[in-house]
Amino acid sequence: MTAVIDDDLWSAIGDPTRRRMLDMLLAAGGGTATSLSHELPVTRQAVAKHLGVLHRVGLVHAAPIGREMCYRLDDAQFARAVAQLSTVGASWDARLQRITQIAEAMQRRQDADPGRQNKT
Repeated sequence: MTAVIDDDLWSAIGDPTRRRMLDMLLAAGGGTATSLSHELPVTRQAVAKHLGVLHRVGLVHAAPIGREMCYRLDDAQFARAVAQLSTVGASWDARLQRITQIAEAMQRRQDADPGRQNKT
């Protein structure tokens, strides 16, 4: 199971403030740097920079509203991120299952030969 992972996308999502902003945009259907800054412990300028990062990777689109830009989630890019996360999760589930199988086999061998102590 090989997945193509967009490192820029995940770098953008990796920041906790940006994840919180994505949650807020998803819940509200959109927002401006000013409106988002009222809900976050960062300045409006910091919010604008975070929105710029999200815009560059395509997670949000901006449209002018008066003197500000209104940001909305890009549904297709957000769905792409969710799909990538599901693929990565499934890959790690398979790895962890294999590790569990190896550990169980080692335990069975040790139980079958109690004199044997971690000689694998």
